[in-house]
This record gives sequence, structure tokens and C-alpha cells, in this order.
Amino acid sequence: MESANESEATRRAIIDEASAVDRAVYAAIADVATPTLDAPIRRLSDAANYSRLWLAIAAVLAVIGGARGRRAAASGLISIGITSAVVNLGIKPVARRRRPDRAGEEVPEARQVHMPSSTSFPSGHSASAFAFASTVNDEFPGLAAPLLFLAGGVAYSRVHTGVHYPGDAIIGSLIGASVGGVVAGTSRWLQRRALASHPSG
Repeated sequence: MESANESEATRRAIIDEASAVDRAVYAAIADVATPTLDAPIRRLSDAANYSRLWLAIAAVLAVIGGARGRRAAASGLISIGITSAVVNLGIKPVARRRRPDRAGEEVPEARQVHMPSSTSFPSGHSASAFAFASTVNDEFPGLAAPLLFLAGGVAYSRVHTGVHYPGDAIIGSLIGASVGGVVAGTSRWLQRRALASHPSG
């Protein structure tokens, strides 16, 4: 039977090796020249600052989507709020992972956005993106593909611009999608309860 010390050593080895792979993928992305993609990816990353991209989409849904659109917009923004609290208040202060060494890995200057002062793990941009997309998709399944594609683009942009490791973006995306699923499920439950309390006719 494995001792506590052996279990801890194994756990630490797994974390160290996963971190090494994460850093290697970051370095590989930094090393690939993508002059045509750099500017649009940088702009996408900046558009997601302070969730401006998702606020804009929520506003459009609320205006043109009727009651469903307003419900989807509200649920999506609630998901972002919960996700931001989980990531920024719950996980980042505990994980305390340093941001990547963008200069050391020679990330091209044309890609670069402002380097946040917060810790790196997990990516808040990625979490908010998938939280919003996952929640809105529940009300508008037809928007699933474009919204998830956009969310994936935002998550990747944080690695491409050099401010996050790939693992930060992946875990952030999973956290956001999980919170979005819970918020969407809660919204459906509240709708059913409201209908049961006020049956038509």
C-alpha cells in the first residue's frame, strides 16, 4: 500500500510534468509565426476585456430576442458574475500561478495585449466566455455553434497573446461551461415552477 509520502510525491510529479507540457505548448505557440492572424486575435482578446463582448451580445439579444432574449441575456450575465467570483475570489488567490514569461519566450510584439497583474490560473476571460455561451445556448440552441466558436476563440487568444498558458485557458473554459450549465438548469427549473404556479386557462 502506497504511503502518504509516496502519494504526495506521485501527485507532485504529475503536476510538475503537466506543467512542463503546458509550458512547452505555450512556447511552441509563441514560436509559430502568424503575422496575418496576430492583429485580429489581439483585437478579439481586447474585446473580451471586462466582458464587453458578452455585454454587447447580451444587449442585442435583449433588444431583438423578445422574452427569450431577455431571459438569455440575464442568465448569461449572471453566469459571468458567478464565474468571475469563483475564478477571481476563489481559485486565483489559492493557485497563485505566475503569468508566463512572455519576453523570455519571445512572443511577437504584434500579438501582445496588456499583461494583467492578477495571477494566471485559471483564465478569467476563458471562464466568462464559456459561462456566457453555455447559458445562452440553452435558450437559443441555434446560436450554440457560433457562440462556442467565439468563446473558443477568446480562450485561445489569451494563449496566443502570451498572457496565459494553455492549461489556464482549458481549465477556465471548463469552469465557465460548468457554471453556465448550472445557471441554465436553474433557469429552466424556475420557468417550470412559474408555469406550474400559474397554469394557463
